Amino acid sequence: MANKEEITKILDILDKTYPNAHCELNFRTPFQLLVSTILSAQSTDNTVNKVTEKLFAKYPTLNDFLHLTEKELEKEIKEVGLYKNKAKNILGMCRELAARFNGQVPQNRDDLMSLPGVGRKTANVVLSNAFGIPAFAVDTHVFRVSNRIGLANSNNVEKTEEQLMEVIPKDKWIKAHHWLIWHGRRICHARKPKCHECPIKMYCNMGKKM
Repeated sequence: MANKEEITKILDILDKTYPNAHCELNFRTPFQLLVSTILSAQSTDNTVNKVTEKLFAKYPTLNDFLHLTEKELEKEIKEVGLYKNKAKNILGMCRELAARFNGQVPQNRDDLMSLPGVGRKTANVVLSNAFGIPAFAVDTHVFRVSNRIGLANSNNVEKTEEQLMEVIPKDKWIKAHHWLIWHGRRICHARKPKCHECPIKMYCNMGKKM
């Protein structure tokens, strides 16, 4: 893993490279972000945004979703992967929000993860992006990039999250999450990373070999 000085330099470079990094899922409310994040599993943000643009125009609130059947929701989200299972989970999640949380998206991880279709990554995305609560969501990009550049050293997602929270200051967790995602989407691709364009290749385990 990178040492403290290297980590500081890596984060500074990523900050300068992606100063406007943000969540690329479109949403207006915590509820909409929760739905979008569930939909995003094994789908791209672009695909999800195309689906939710129409979906949220028709059904913007929890109450609107509570009147949908699974078949109706499946029809609305069929462009995303695993849409049948996601429709079932989203409607189950909506019923739980109404029954247990007075229709409000909870602001703590345990309550969020008690909802159908909500795992740790989804809970962390909602906490950080909807409520500004420091959390480190580890998706495929964060996992790949952080382990390649030495911010983490694990083949386990939860261990990677723990290591990132240890080496990155808490006040930078939310921003760093987005920096790593943007870097993964734009330069540090899974199969053909653009190492020749990478501003942090001198600190990267893969970049040093190029």
